[in-house]
Formats: sequence, C-alpha cells, structure tokens
Amino acid sequence: MASSTTPAQACPVPFASIGESIPSNVFAVMDGKVARAVAQGADVIDLAKGNPDAYPAQFIRDEAKRGVDDPLNARYTAFDGKTPYLEAAAGWYEREHGVELEWPTQVFAVVGAVDALAGLYAILVDPGDAVAFADPYYPSYHCMAHMCRAEEVLLPALADRGFLPDLDAVPARTWDHVKLLVLNYPNNPTGAQAPLGFLQQAVDLARRHHFVIVHDYAYCGLGVGGPDAQQHSLLEIPRAFDVSVEVCSLSKMYAMAGWRAGFVAGNSAIIDRLKHYHYQMCSMITGSVQDAGTVALNSDQSCVAELAERYADRRRVVAEGLERAGLHVFGSPGGIYVWAQVPSGWNGDRLAGYLLDTAQVAVLPGSCFGSVGLDYVRLSLLKPQEQLQQAIGRIAAALK
Repeated sequence: MASSTTPAQACPVPFASIGESIPSNVFAVMDGKVARAVAQGADVIDLAKGNPDAYPAQFIRDEAKRGVDDPLNARYTAFDGKTPYLEAAAGWYEREHGVELEWPTQVFAVVGAVDALAGLYAILVDPGDAVAFADPYYPSYHCMAHMCRAEEVLLPALADRGFLPDLDAVPARTWDHVKLLVLNYPNNPTGAQAPLGFLQQAVDLARRHHFVIVHDYAYCGLGVGGPDAQQHSLLEIPRAFDVSVEVCSLSKMYAMAGWRAGFVAGNSAIIDRLKHYHYQMCSMITGSVQDAGTVALNSDQSCVAELAERYADRRRVVAEGLERAGLHVFGSPGGIYVWAQVPSGWNGDRLAGYLLDTAQVAVLPGSCFGSVGLDYVRLSLLKPQEQLQQAIGRIAAALK
C-alpha cells in the first residue's frame, strides 16, 4: 500500500513557467518564523500581520446566521453576485463618495481584494507589459507582475512627500510605455492618504497616455482626524470611469477578513472582461456572507467609525512608545499599521530579526514592501491595547 507520508516526492513533469516563478509570500514566511519561535517556547506578540482582532458587529453576525438557515444559500450564487449585494455596494458608493454606479454593469462581487487583483492582472497584463506602482508597495503587486512576466516601473514614494510618489517626475515616454498603474490609498504599508489632487493627476495621466488604473481601496473607512484624514475614492474624479476600476474589501471595514468578500467597481468594459475571467477561474462569495455584507454596506457605517476610533487610540499608544524608544513614526491619519523608521545603525531586516529573538515581538521589515522601506518596519495595530502596550515595552527594553 502506498504511503502518503513518503518524503521528498518530486513532480513527474516540469512545472509550467508560472509555477516556477511564484515568489515567496512574505506573510507566510513570517508566520513560519513566528511558529518556530513559539514552538521553542517564546511568548511572541505577533504584530506582523493585518489580521483583525475585532469581530463583525452584532447585526452583521445576525444576518449571516439567518443566511446560513436560508436553503437558497446552499446553492451556487449568481455569477456576478447576488442582486441585493451589488445594489448595496452601489448605494454605499453614492452615500459615502457621491459616486453613482449602474450596478448591473459597473459592480462585480469578488472573494476579497486579492482575488480581484489577480483577475485584473490576468486580463490586463501580457508578458513584457509595463506595470507601475509606488514603492513601498503591497507585496502582491510585485508578485503578480513577476508571475505575469511584466516589466515593473517602481515609483519611489518618499517620506518628504508623505509617501506619495512624484508623478511629475516620471518622463512622458515612461507613461507611454505603462499599461497598468496600481494605486493603493489609504496605503499599506505606510498609511499614507491620497488627496483629490493626486488622484486627479493620476486620472489625467491615464487618459493622456492610455493606461488603466487599478485602485486598491481595501482600507477605506478607517481614517480619523479631520480633513487630512478624509479618504477619497478614485471614482470621485471626473472621467475616472474612462480609465479605471476600484477594488473594495469588507475585510478591514467590517472586520470580516475571514469571511472573504469584496467588490470591484468602475469601467464597464473592464468589469465585463473580469466577469468572464472569473466565471472560468474563480468562485463566488458564499451566499450567507453576501447577505451579511449587504446589511453592512446598507448600514449607517457607525460600526466602521467605531473601529477607526479604536485603531486611532491604539496608533497613539504605539507611536508614542516607539518614538520614545528611538524610532521615527510616520504620522498617518488612519489605517491599521504603524510605519516606523528604525534607529540609526539599524536596518529593517536586522531590527525585525532582533526584536523577534530578543523582545519576542514580531514585526515586518520594510524590505518586504520594496527598496524604499529598507530602513523601516511595519507594525500591525490589530491586537488588544494591553498587548500593544506590552509589545512596546518589550521593544523599548530591547533597544535601551
């Protein structure tokens, strides 16, 4: 009888080029490091991952439970998403951003933001095409470009510009070469926000140079602190629908990360082609989760504001403690991460390794997010405040 535990098995045929080219997932790598430390007896406080510690609001959970008992939700859901869910997404856009959408053609349900991004790369990017995005970046943008064998055009987003790239510094001939520009504001990892003027400039460039913008809007709703914290949808910009789509996720807004739900909105031709790709290659959101997402999107968003305030309180605690410990923290007006420049004499990789070994605190080195982040670390705010205070105390003691 064959054993399923036979060691060191090999694939009997060569892997496809895409199978050979898959980069390591930085979050999975850090998970492995944390797991090994815990297995050796370390009491690790894991601030490396953006995994919400909050729970969806009661009314969202109640609707999900009701949906589980609906026999229709045991069936496959509609390919495009359930009509009430799509209508709710369109209604959310109109109430929160003043954007009117035709939900049958300009909104599409997806299983989270990464699902949407993978599909958009697949339908828009051929080998040799140029994909532009800011550095620092969410690692998936790089990995997907690499797997598509695309040329990467990195746009340095430096501290002196609030971690926004200087779009004017990019030569016109480079923009002529770009096929896809990926934006992500509020930004992961920095927490930077994009003002309307920046988004307008990006849309103007896309229309002038004939490229598509994909805006990863996964952290919407979590800004606090007045006008500087106001978050803008790219679709607020006039003529943005000509050149762009926006990806939204329910994961962070409603603490529904494990439920896997989101949607894409914008240019109807791109949405239509994404639908056809998705019909063949992906699955739809579970029906009961769509029902829960519908009531969340249709609500007054007070549950989102409550989360934003909670994260802002945590940010103040973490930022003040890190500053006292010798790290310089970027003053983001929202989001769920702290982006901190390491003390003189360190780099992000060395400090992250030292803190895991010495302080038993896991943080991500900025190198995970590109070359601009070499002297930075990213810390998640998604732990109870008591644990965050304990982690900051450990970090301060380790650096003393």
